[in-house]
Amino acid sequence: MVDSISSEQRSRLMRRVKRSNTKPEMIVRQLLHARGWRYRLHVKSLPGTPDIVFPSRKAALFVNGCFWHGHSCRLGRLPSSRPEFWVPKIEANRARDQRKTDQLLAAGWRVMTIWQCSLNKPQVALEDVETFLRTANPVAETVAKDDTSRDKC
Repeated sequence: MVDSISSEQRSRLMRRVKRSNTKPEMIVRQLLHARGWRYRLHVKSLPGTPDIVFPSRKAALFVNGCFWHGHSCRLGRLPSSRPEFWVPKIEANRARDQRKTDQLLAAGWRVMTIWQCSLNKPQVALEDVETFLRTANPVAETVAKDDTSRDKC
């Protein structure tokens, strides 16, 4: 299938695709902030520069667009034009995502990916994130135990 716009126009459009502060990311951030969660954004010192980071919980969230990260949903379908370009590009993105997740896990971080399509039901997505954030965290448990032992003294 032939592209309906020129390569210069396509290039200009593709340059406008943002890598941070995307609409799905902003939705997640607004939901979390409204529920009282506080976080750091785009921590460059961590592998993969996670979109949302909760340092005290050692939790990192990636908010991924279904198309760009090869999700197996309707939004993640590859275009029929130029498969020789798109297939390797999306596969490379998926491989990089997995490599960065593995690096974070090896460093003791917990990692969650939120897909763009899951934000069609934002409250369900928020509940999933909150469940993830509230799961046992050895660092938080150690701090809580230390705090209770000080009260007894």
